Amino acid sequence: DGLIVESVLIPTPTRTTACISSQVGCSLDCKFCATSRLKRMRNLNPDEIYDQVMAIDKESRLYHNRPLSNIVFMGMGEPLMNYNNVLAAIDKITSTDGLAMSPKRITVSTSGVPKMIKKMADDQVRFKLAVSLHSAIDDIRTSIMPFNETFPLVDLKESLEYWYKKTKSRITYEYIVWGGINDRKEDIDALIKFCSYVPCKV
Repeated sequence: DGLIVESVLIPTPTRTTACISSQVGCSLDCKFCATSRLKRMRNLNPDEIYDQVMAIDKESRLYHNRPLSNIVFMGMGEPLMNYNNVLAAIDKITSTDGLAMSPKRITVSTSGVPKMIKKMADDQVRFKLAVSLHSAIDDIRTSIMPFNETFPLVDLKESLEYWYKKTKSRITYEYIVWGGINDRKEDIDALIKFCSYVPCKV
């Protein structure tokens, strides 16, 4: 249909990672994200998600002489708002008909949709979870990510505790630091407290 999504190959000396998209545009309104300037045009189908991975695997083999080692759903879109298609794509990627990649090498990054984090836990997914946090203080996070008003930190905290109880898989928190916005002493203290709820890395 002529719509465009972004996929990125990220090479390091020890691995090559594919950063892939799950939607064309995004319905969330994170102030720091270029994708939020686009409206959500549609979800990507499982084959469209899978094709991004296969294209980047081909590039990795061509330019870095090794297959893709990791995948992060950190491109355009909120993966948990295209949940079924993302899961179907991951099933294909991890199958012997696909790349036969371990689910542990795949990370799904969410802005924080509590009911969907709980659903992932109930579905016993085996990939890793990352949360785009950026502040552990509600009013600060809402100023950065306005949808936090709908999904406040108390609900996010509860869903992450549920996730860890069910999966025993530690969480990655993504935290971009902006001067004078989320880098004050109280911001650090709030982040430390939030990190104490479940095993995690920042």
